[in-house]
Amino acid sequence: MIEFLARVFIRGRESLSPSALRQAYGQLCGAVGIGLNLLLFAVKFFAGSVSGSIAITADAFNNLSDAGSSLVTLLGFRLAGRKPDPEHPFGHGRVEYVSALTLAFFILITGVELIKGSVDKFTNPEPTVFSVPAAVTLAVSIAAKLWLALFNRSIGRRIDSVAVNAVFADSIGDIAATSCSLIALIASGFTSLPVDAVMGIIVACFVIFTGIGIIRDTMGPLLGEPPGKETVDKLQKLVLSHDGIIGIHDIVLNSYGHSRVIGSLHAEVPADADLLTAHDMIDLIEREVREKLGIELSIHMDPIMVDDEETDRFRALVTETVKEIESDATIHDFRVVDGPTHTNLIFDVVLPYKSKLSEEQFRAEVEKRVRQRNGKCFCVINIDRSYVL
Repeated sequence: MIEFLARVFIRGRESLSPSALRQAYGQLCGAVGIGLNLLLFAVKFFAGSVSGSIAITADAFNNLSDAGSSLVTLLGFRLAGRKPDPEHPFGHGRVEYVSALTLAFFILITGVELIKGSVDKFTNPEPTVFSVPAAVTLAVSIAAKLWLALFNRSIGRRIDSVAVNAVFADSIGDIAATSCSLIALIASGFTSLPVDAVMGIIVACFVIFTGIGIIRDTMGPLLGEPPGKETVDKLQKLVLSHDGIIGIHDIVLNSYGHSRVIGSLHAEVPADADLLTAHDMIDLIEREVREKLGIELSIHMDPIMVDDEETDRFRALVTETVKEIESDATIHDFRVVDGPTHTNLIFDVVLPYKSKLSEEQFRAEVEKRVRQRNGKCFCVINIDRSYVL
C-alpha cells in the first residue's frame, strides 16, 4: 500500500534527493492520517447521530483531533524541508522534533482527559446499552486505526523519523482506547459493573506513558545528544584511511535535523610533513566526508612529533600512567619542552564523564604518579570531555 500511495502522490520520486524523498514520505504520512481520520469522523458522527449514541459521537470528535495531529506532522515536515536562510543558516530540520513534541503534548492531554472521564463514570455511573451499530462502528474504527498504525510504523522505520513514530504511538493509543470502548460495550450485556471506567483508566495510563516516552525521545535531539556510534565509527575509519593521518580526536558533531550534520575534529599529522601537501589532504578528506557521509566537517590540523625517541618514551610513560588511573581516558596533543632543570610534558586528556575523579583530582593524581617515575617531569594537563559515545 505504501508503494501504491507513493507512486500516486510522490511524483518523480526516482529523481528526488534522499532528503527530499524523506520529506515527501513524511508529508504523505500526514496527508493519509488527515484523510483517514476525517473519514472516520464523518462515519462515526453519522452513526452516532442515527443511533443516538453519545459514546460514538464523542469518539468521532476524537478522530477529528487526530486529524489535527496529522496536520501538525504534515506542516512539521513541510517546514523542516525549507532551505537555510539568514535567520536560520543551519536549516529548519529541527522543526520535525518540535512537531513530535507537540504531538506528545496532545497525547498527554488525551490521557488526562481519559482519566477525568473514567473517574467521572465511577462517581456518576451511567448504564451502557449494547447496540449492534455501535459495536460495528467501533470494530471498523479499530481496523482502520490498525492499518494506519502499521502504515505509520513502516514509514517511520523507512525514514527514521521521530515525528512519524510519534504518530504511530498516537495511533496505538487510539486503538487501545477504542478497543476498551468496544469491550465495555460488549460487557454491558453481561454485567452492570463499570467496566468502561476501569478500562478507561488502564488506557489512560498507557496513553500517558506513551506521551512521556515520545517527549523523552524528542528532547534528546532538541537539547543536543551525541551522534550514534555507527556514525562515529564510519567517520573515524574514513579519515584514518588516509596515510598522512596519524590519529584523530576532539570529534564534535551537531545535528540540525535528520540530514543536516555539521561538525569538526582534530587530525594529527607528522610535524615534518609538507604544509601545502598536508593542507591539500585535509581539504580532500573534508570533501570526501561530505560526499560519503553527508557531514559538513571542518578539520583542524595538529602537527605532532614522530620518530623521536625522547617524545615517544615520555608519551608512553604518560599514557601508561593515565590508563592506570582511568582505563577509558586517552591523551593527545602531546609535546615535550626540555629545560636545564626540568622537563614539561604538555598534553590533553579526554576524561570520561563516568570518571569518579574530578578534573582537579585527576590532574593531581597524574602529576603525582608521573613525578614518582621521573622527578624531573612536570605535567601541564588540559582536560577535555568527549562529545561522542
